[in-house]
Amino acid sequence: MQTQRGNAAFYAVICVMVFMSIGPVLLMLVNSFKLDVDIISGTSGLLFLPTIQNYETALCDVLWYEPEHLDFCSLKFGGAFVNSIIIALVSTILTLVIGSMAAYALVRFRFMGRDTVSISTLMVRMVPPAVLLVPVFGLWNNEFCLDRDGLIGGLIRDTFGGRGDVCLAGTHSGIILIYVAMNLPFVIWILQSFIVQVPRSLEEAARVDGAGPFQVFFLVVLPLIKPGLAAAAIFTFRIAWNEYLLASALSDRNTKTVPILIVNNMSEFNVEWGVIMATGMLLAIPPIIFTLLASRQIITGMTAGAVKG
Repeated sequence: MQTQRGNAAFYAVICVMVFMSIGPVLLMLVNSFKLDVDIISGTSGLLFLPTIQNYETALCDVLWYEPEHLDFCSLKFGGAFVNSIIIALVSTILTLVIGSMAAYALVRFRFMGRDTVSISTLMVRMVPPAVLLVPVFGLWNNEFCLDRDGLIGGLIRDTFGGRGDVCLAGTHSGIILIYVAMNLPFVIWILQSFIVQVPRSLEEAARVDGAGPFQVFFLVVLPLIKPGLAAAAIFTFRIAWNEYLLASALSDRNTKTVPILIVNNMSEFNVEWGVIMATGMLLAIPPIIFTLLASRQIITGMTAGAVKG
């Protein structure tokens, strides 16, 4: 009897945790197909007439037709979505490439201060992003700029147009660089534990067969640490996809991401709850897909050495 009660309590806790995790997402999904009148009244519940007007409003700048209920497409979700995809994917790839190389160097090479560098990388990750906001904003707007009167800056301005100096602020590159710098310490730290487990004999065998240093790294080491790369990729992508504070300060209207768009749309006098729910669902889709694809690599890596007993 005690075992049955214990099992019942365990399953009850699991059900509550699952409901707490999935419940808000389901509520947001249902409300994304409601009109604002139905959402605010709260009387419709699950009995309502579904509509895709909220998604049409959110995606009005990329649809091949003009929604009938819109006179003007003010919400540029499509452009912000593309910006988020570019920034998140490029920053994730750069972070994994640089981080895996740095982690390999810290594990395999012996040099003075190696342990200090390894610990320092993790300590840098503990710095809150808000602390970096003011200095990064100043550097990106003043120090790292190309004078428009110079050769390179003038060529860029003559080709692409615009006024003022060519600075990192307001560009995809500026946001990507700060995300790489912000996520790199954690990626280096987590990949070190995976590289340590790779036998040196495999690398030595590859060198005997004539493989160079880069061939050993990319063809021998990286395939063996796929679970670590997948875990680091999930972490890096989700941080870059959902980050708001730094992106709001470093982006302009052409490079703003989806979180900035959603917050800007939630103004005090014009809150379109249905559109906000629709954009929230669209915002959640890429991280879910990316996590599912990366999780397959984690599972494959964990079961690669399994044998039947």
